[in-house]
Amino acid sequence: QVQLVESGGGLVQAGGSLRPFCVASGRTFSSYAMGWFRQAPGKERDVLASISWSGGSTYYADSVKGRFTISRDNAKNTVYLRMNNLKPEDTAVYYCAADLNVYKVRVGPDYWGQGTQVTVSS
Repeated sequence: QVQLVESGGGLVQAGGSLRPFCVASGRTFSSYAMGWFRQAPGKERDVLASISWSGGSTYYADSVKGRFTISRDNAKNTVYLRMNNLKPEDTAVYYCAADLNVYKVRVGPDYWGQGTQVTVSS
């Protein structure tokens, strides 16, 4: 069982940066692949990035490639999403997710956080 709590969202101007993070409970965080998703009002929840249990393998959606960076610190049970050059269309609720499978974490993870709001003003 894994419980996920996101923090670090907020309001930022276009062109700015944020680094939301997600803290996981449990003693087996290092066994889980982690992912970040977002959902804007009226839209589906989309995968943004994922990272393997070791951090050695990452995946990025085309929409964020080159602007967002996923990383993790297994000693702190934390996964981060560094977001640079933010745009108004990045406004959404951002969710972290966990799954034992590095591919399934992108399409149907077993565990979700409650989300953190990111708002980018123009």
